[in-house]
Amino acid sequence: MNKLKLFVENFLVYGLGGILNRIIPFMMLPLVTRLMPDTKYFGLNDLVNTVVQFGTAIAIMGLYDAVFRLFFEKEEQLFKKKVCSTALIFIIFSSLVTCLLLLCFDNTLTLLVLGDVKYKILLYLCVINIVVGATNSIVALPTRVQNKRKVFLTVGFISSILSYSISIPLLLMEEYLIALPLSAIITAILNEIVFYCLNRSWFSFLLFDKEILKNLLKIGMPLLPSFLIYWIFTSSDKLMIANMLGNDEVGLYAVGAKIASASQLIYTAFAGGWQYFAFSTMREENQVKNNSLVFEYLGVISFMCAMFVCAWSKTFFKLFFVGDYVNGYIVTPYLFLGPLLLMLYQVISNQFLVIKKTLPGMFILFTGAIINVVLNIYLIPLIGIEGAAIATLVGYAVSVFICAIVLIKMNLAEISLKFKFLSLLLILFMLIWRNALIANIAASTVLAIAYVSISVALYRAEIISIIKRLCK
Repeated sequence: MNKLKLFVENFLVYGLGGILNRIIPFMMLPLVTRLMPDTKYFGLNDLVNTVVQFGTAIAIMGLYDAVFRLFFEKEEQLFKKKVCSTALIFIIFSSLVTCLLLLCFDNTLTLLVLGDVKYKILLYLCVINIVVGATNSIVALPTRVQNKRKVFLTVGFISSILSYSISIPLLLMEEYLIALPLSAIITAILNEIVFYCLNRSWFSFLLFDKEILKNLLKIGMPLLPSFLIYWIFTSSDKLMIANMLGNDEVGLYAVGAKIASASQLIYTAFAGGWQYFAFSTMREENQVKNNSLVFEYLGVISFMCAMFVCAWSKTFFKLFFVGDYVNGYIVTPYLFLGPLLLMLYQVISNQFLVIKKTLPGMFILFTGAIINVVLNIYLIPLIGIEGAAIATLVGYAVSVFICAIVLIKMNLAEISLKFKFLSLLLILFMLIWRNALIANIAASTVLAIAYVSISVALYRAEIISIIKRLCK
């Protein structure tokens, strides 16, 4: 299949699936905030997600990407089944060990993360969610590596509807504490049942292979610190806000982050189609050039979208939210761009995974995470939740910048001068918006249109070429 067609088909189909997965939560958020009037409860639910993400990353131990990498190593079907089976058996074991450790320190962790032992039930829900989430990732993986896109589209759409069919009645019953995490668990369990029924032929305890496990761990273990670093980027700010400002401010930050997660529509489309595209084309002669072009094109799209989010975020919150929740608008532009920078980092750092050298990417990402934490310590007391959002964005930007420089030196990436110019222009335009135009939607929109016009002009030849190729 033509490489452009392969990538675009995956991007668009997984993008549609991502939209169906996320458009419902996005549309339901104003209703949820009205049914959950105290921002403290919204903050607590977001802290629950923080614990689940951490525990799931520990349980999976980088094996998800490792399975993707080994799956395409050989063409034999039996080998592929051994890879999937070995990964699932190991993750069942590791997730149970992780959850036992959490239960052993339940009082301490509840007090440390949630602020009061009376919220211990939330920790127990976290434990269930970690086991289901970790194993679900592998049970669904055969569908993903076979590129069965329609299945993901259908299951994702139904899951979103089901989740809110459970949580909304619980919120109406004023079960603010458990409504969201409980609905997430029930939905995840049903998802796992569906994917296991679809993929059960790929898994067997008899196919466990010690040598394959060694290879999986050899690739996956160096990735584990990277996933923990991702957790620092996405979650450390919430814990620091909770300790410095309180759970109410975590709720405001979480709402702003939820709206900013609209960028996850692009990111989800990318993530769904990228891994299949990247590893199935990794032996192509022009792999470095193609990878670099994907990096640039996604970067320009991300930057253009971010400028419009800057222009419209405050007005959007005033239209759809009430009370204290409106103040969450200030973090949305920064947190919208953050996942997109992570997407760019994953595109370019994938070159390390292709050559089976994952440690450099880990150290680069760790540098960005340290900068994020240091800036959080300084900026949160100074300018509140906006400081945490800025720290996250700067941390991602530094990681992408360092990674690009290293890979260019290794002749594994090529970045054009016009992309560098647009990156600097984005910084300048965002500074202008924040310091002079934040309350002026018309002027901010004009600024965004100006940025888009410059971007289109610089990439005019590439846009025309892509359109012609797609038409063919």
